[in-house]
Amino acid sequence: MNIEELPEIAVPAIVFPGQRGLESAHRVAHDLLERRAPREALEVLAPALERDPGNRGLRTLRAWAYFMRASLGPAETELVALVDDDPSDVWARHALGRTLERQSRLREALPHLRLAHAMTGDIEHELDVLRVERLLATG
Repeated sequence: MNIEELPEIAVPAIVFPGQRGLESAHRVAHDLLERRAPREALEVLAPALERDPGNRGLRTLRAWAYFMRASLGPAETELVALVDDDPSDVWARHALGRTLERQSRLREALPHLRLAHAMTGDIEHELDVLRVERLLATG
């Protein structure tokens, strides 16, 4: 049996006893994303974001879910808004750079990746910068 013949398995959400509302939605969505289930996470996030559309934590999870699903247009829109709201948000800035990179928009991605690296000194961020610089140099 090859991979295309395997049945799709639905990932059930984890329900935390005694918790309701936005905190529960955040925890469940985060758990689903950790388990690589972005579609299910988006289903959990949608009603929570209807109740609190400005919730930065929920919006960040939604951006992560879009990125994981390769829904790069919606991911970019959400990440641009997150970076505009808080330019010091390293995760959102780095994710925006990666989203632009995945769209082959390397020149737009590089400043975001460089800034994320400068803000953290993280080796993974540095590797992302070097990869995009190399692609630009050889392209």
